[in-house]
Amino acid sequence: MNGSLNQRNSLPPVVKSLLIVSVASWLLVIFLKQAFQFNAIQYFALYSWESNYFKPWQLFTYLFLHDDSGIFHLVFNMFGLWMFGSVLERFWGAKRFLAYFLITGIGAGIIHLTISNIQLHPMHSEARAYLESPSYEAFDSFTAKYLPNSYSNETLNAFKVEWYYNPEQRKLISESQLMVQEITEIRSNTPSVGSSGALYGLLLAFGMLFPNAMIMMLIPPIPMKAKYFVFIFGGLELFMGIQNNVNDNVAHFAHLGGMVFGIILILLWRKQDKNKNVYMP
Repeated sequence: MNGSLNQRNSLPPVVKSLLIVSVASWLLVIFLKQAFQFNAIQYFALYSWESNYFKPWQLFTYLFLHDDSGIFHLVFNMFGLWMFGSVLERFWGAKRFLAYFLITGIGAGIIHLTISNIQLHPMHSEARAYLESPSYEAFDSFTAKYLPNSYSNETLNAFKVEWYYNPEQRKLISESQLMVQEITEIRSNTPSVGSSGALYGLLLAFGMLFPNAMIMMLIPPIPMKAKYFVFIFGGLELFMGIQNNVNDNVAHFAHLGGMVFGIILILLWRKQDKNKNVYMP
């Protein structure tokens, strides 16, 4: 009896290993950057397929990296992994849980890259058109549409003012073309990190397997059934992903991708288990 209770209260092995690897990777990235000026993010984060930095292994390694500029992203993902992953690993077993985590995480990366490339296509088209026919109006529109607020600065504003009053100056036109190229590269080479896609896959699985279990939201602190929790979060991610706000640095379609792959995997396993006469809710 005591042994069973202790086992239930302790971390299951795969969840424990994933927590350790994720935290250790976060610390290692910071250490390598500060001690050796080595940017591990450049090699192991997930870059666009069109980026020169993209490598196939990034679809796996990005899952274990987190933003080295802050700890909130890591804490949020690790909390979710502990909260939902522990229940699911005990229910499924270590092998199936690990497969689910990796498949939904990699699937989330694939969906994210596919959608982001589609969303970036208009920017690339406008950039090519601008380089062929630059103008102040087109430059002002391009920077307002595709340059995040975090990159807006006094230098850019001063440049716009100078060009506004000197619209025919060739030097300013050439500089604007370089800026457009730079903005395009910034947007195309922004990497993604974190296990959020897999985490949303875990949330989806919890909602499908335990639909009537009560979950307490953090903000606001409202209790609700898991099935409604999943529906609300999935809807919010879809809404914000469609908005495609340039100032939003969250990979919403990666979250949805984790949920989509989660649904497919659970339905597939249900069919397999049914054929084997194994019960799965």
